[in-house]
Amino acid sequence: MTSIKVAVLTGSDSDLPTISAAVKTLEKFDVPCEIRVLSAHRTPGQTMQYVKDAETRGAQVFICSAGMAAHLAGVVAAHTTRPVLGVPMGGGLMGGLDALLSTVQMPPGVPVLTTAVGKAGATNAALGAIQILALNDSALAERFAAYKQAMTQTVLEKDTRLQETGLDDY
Repeated sequence: MTSIKVAVLTGSDSDLPTISAAVKTLEKFDVPCEIRVLSAHRTPGQTMQYVKDAETRGAQVFICSAGMAAHLAGVVAAHTTRPVLGVPMGGGLMGGLDALLSTVQMPPGVPVLTTAVGKAGATNAALGAIQILALNDSALAERFAAYKQAMTQTVLEKDTRLQETGLDDY
């Protein structure tokens, strides 16, 4: 039984190219995670069992991606007291608006922290999970602070380039 900190669930294998951004981000920060394809509608019993199993193996945060009705994050949130981050998938109605609304509109008492639709949302879900875990892990907090500083430096370098060369290089 492998110990994990973050459990990533996706409702369909068609979403793997998008949600893999979350796994890759977690791996860059050396956060133990795993990813599973489980459905709120097609495998409800297995999904519920997985949540309990992941908790016993140390999962502190769940990241759930789904499209269309996007009930996976809500189902997971109904079966855990750990933070659940929902990543709506694109496609469907208006490029994922249906999934966004399904993920964000949870009833009181069943919180799902919801990110942007798609790959940006998957990356931000992983970064959010890292921030949650970093509250009790000073080494992870330092890695996250270094990441933020590197991001700041990259933007400042791009601005310097723009100021020196103008728009001709773009």
